[in-house]
Amino acid sequence: MAQQEKTAAGPGAAETGRPAGEQPAAQAAPEAGAESGRAVQDTEAADAPVAQDAADAGQDVPADTAAQLAAARQKADELQVQLDQARDRLLRTAAEFDNFRKRSQREKDAAFGDGLAHAVAALLPVLDTLEMAAAAQTADDNYKKGVQMTLQKAGEVFKKLDVAEIEALGKEFDPGVMNAVMQQPAPEGTGAGVVLQVLQKGYTHAGKVIRHASVAVSQ
Repeated sequence: MAQQEKTAAGPGAAETGRPAGEQPAAQAAPEAGAESGRAVQDTEAADAPVAQDAADAGQDVPADTAAQLAAARQKADELQVQLDQARDRLLRTAAEFDNFRKRSQREKDAAFGDGLAHAVAALLPVLDTLEMAAAAQTADDNYKKGVQMTLQKAGEVFKKLDVAEIEALGKEFDPGVMNAVMQQPAPEGTGAGVVLQVLQKGYTHAGKVIRHASVAVSQ
């Protein structure tokens, strides 16, 4: 009996060469292929939403992107031109304001100088009187000393105000700063046109004549 069962089982085992219950290789291969196919389908299914998202994102990008970029560049160039023009106007305005400030300062200084020169010119007769009083003969030494001190103080004030006496005696006649009111015979060794006497002193303020010197010149 045991031998018959062995005989019955023997042919199958001999033909396949594998233990009983093991599937043939031909049957295992289709099953493995099926498993691989299912894995590929799962991967494709997972990638499908990503591709769809990319497509959706692609729909938001305009077709005329290049034209829009060109328009943006043109707009940027126009804005740069406007900026340059505004900067140029600002620089010009600043330069004009600086010129106006300098011109106003010069006019202010000139007005102050003219006013000062006018005031000094009005005081010159007083100075002339003090000089005549200091040169006059007097027996009162205290009076003479007081006049000389006053004259000295006036000279110091004029010097601080940039008021200077015109040097004329012994100089060649200069019509720019002198007035020839009379002529005198020239001494020996003296040529014509030389100042022989100052009849009234002349003064300048900051180089500008505020009173011409009245002089007598040689013939």
